[in-house]
This record gives sequence, structure tokens and C-alpha cells, in this order.
Amino acid sequence: MFAATGLHGLAGTLVTPAIVAIAVAFGVATAVTLLMLRHAGRLPADRPNERSLHERATPRGGGLAIWAGFVPAAIALPPPVGGWPWWLGALFVVALVSFADDLRGVPVLLRLAVHAAAAAIVAATILAPAGAPVAFAVAVVVIVWGANLFNFMDGSDGLAGLMAITGYGACSVAAALAGAGALAAICAAVSAASLPFFLANRPPASVFMGDVGSVPLGFLAAALGIAGTAVGAWPAWFPALVFLPFLADATVTLVRRALRGEPVWRAHRSHYYQRLHAAGAGHRGTLAVWGAAMAGCALVAIGCLLVAPGRGNLVLAIVLALHLIGFAAIDYHAKNSSARSP
Repeated sequence: MFAATGLHGLAGTLVTPAIVAIAVAFGVATAVTLLMLRHAGRLPADRPNERSLHERATPRGGGLAIWAGFVPAAIALPPPVGGWPWWLGALFVVALVSFADDLRGVPVLLRLAVHAAAAAIVAATILAPAGAPVAFAVAVVVIVWGANLFNFMDGSDGLAGLMAITGYGACSVAAALAGAGALAAICAAVSAASLPFFLANRPPASVFMGDVGSVPLGFLAAALGIAGTAVGAWPAWFPALVFLPFLADATVTLVRRALRGEPVWRAHRSHYYQRLHAAGAGHRGTLAVWGAAMAGCALVAIGCLLVAPGRGNLVLAIVLALHLIGFAAIDYHAKNSSARSP
């Protein structure tokens, strides 16, 4: 289906709606980003803590610019599945509790409860809970995990912004190849709205995304991934492969911490991107390595979709194995560095 639709589908479905969505999202997000940078002193400050990789207080909440650009573009587009009031309402609630967490902190259980409720609302628009209770429950868990893993990975300059640009951008191309013009435009709008923030967040970052940006970005990525699979825009392996640099690091780290009996909800610096940064790569080196992984996963996923979509699960397994090899190399380097330390 994907190879047959090919570039003709890409041209036919991307040209008008996606270009308009990109223009609106990018223009509004740029204006709001510049406004926030001008008044950065009024934003909540992210002060260094045990999880941080930065050494000075930096304004956060820059993710608001992403949603300021995305929402006007999205309102003018058809929803991927169901109705936009449900999707945007759920996204708004997630963003609201995340912004409250940026300002003064919100208890973990309350945050998770809000994420789960919002995920249930969106999952119900995609699936029939009564007819597919297991699939519905899995969808809720996936969306909640997506929201939190994106937040876990937002700890080094530029990472989350670049993942949004490449991940949503690849999904936009895939949706266009399948002839799903509205879904392509929605994903393109998120990608375009993330670009101005990324330019302000690349090393050395002038502003941080904050939970108000990272949590809804992960929430929406998982929700759109499931919706695209449900409507036949891409196979299930596609969004997993596209977002694998975040998915693999966050999941492997969580499993490792759980097996060691560590409290997985506490802040830490044991993600692989954090360990690479601490090993000497810094923000620029870490962004270069993870950025290469993001671009590679996006290109491989789109190529596989065009050439051999039936082998996507195998390709996903191979690319995951390459990530695990990379993680093992970081482990090895970290152990050697510790052994050489006085």
C-alpha cells in the first residue's frame, strides 16, 4: 500500500493542508518564542538539581510556544480520529497540570492520574473500549508512558526539540505517503511548531521546554502513533522505530533501575544520554550522537515503509539491537572512566 501510493500520494496530500499548517504553526511559534526570550525573566527558573546537566538557572516553559503554534493550525484541520474537542481537551488538561508542575510542583500520583484520564479519553476516540477492552487498556498505558518518557528524556540541550522535529516530521511523511492528508498536516504542524523552540534550546540553551512542552509532546506522539495505526496510515512498528532513540533509552533505564530496586519515580542521572554527557560529550556531543540516531531512525523507517513494509518488525529489532550495543559502549566507557578516577 505504501510503496504503491509513493511519492504521488506525498505530493497530493502534503501540498495544500500541510503547507498551510506548517506556515501557521511555525509563524505563531516563532513569534511566541521571541516574545518569551524577550521576557525570559518572568518565566519560572529551572535550577540545577540531582538530575540536571546544567550548571546555572535557566528559564523554562518554552514548550508553551510549541502549543501556541500548533493549536491554531490544528483547529483548522480534521482530527485524526474522533473529534478535536476530545483530543485538544485532553491535551489541554495534560499541559495544564504539567505547567503547574513547572511552577510549583505536582505530586507524582496526581500527575499520573491526570495522564491516565486524558489517555483514556483519547484512546476511547480511537478504539471501542467495550469491544476491545485489552487494546483500550494497552493504548492507555502506551499513551501514559509516551508522555512520561518524553519528559524523562528532556534533560540535555536540544534533545526533546529535535526529537519532536524529526519524529513528527517522519510521521507526517508516512501519513502523506498513505494518503492521510489531515494526519500528515497535523504531524507537520507539531514538527514546524517545535523548530523555533529548538533553535532557542540548542546548546547553549536560552530557554528550557519544561514539562508543559515535553509531557504533552510525548502524550500526543503516542496518541497519534496509535491513531495512525488504527486508520492504516502506518504499521505499528513505524512510530516505535521513529521515536526509538527516546523509547529505548527511557525504557531500558527504567527497567534497569527497577531491577536494582531503585525508586523509579525519583530524579536521577542514569539515562544513557545523561551518562554520555557526563563522560565528556557535553550538551553538543550528546545532541550530535542522539541527533544522528534520530535522523537515522526516521530515514530507515521511511525507507522500510516504501521498500519493505512487511519487514518493519525485523528492521525495528535490528535497530533496537544497535541501540543496545551503543548503550553497552556507554556502560563500558563509564566503568573505565570510574576505574581511572582517583
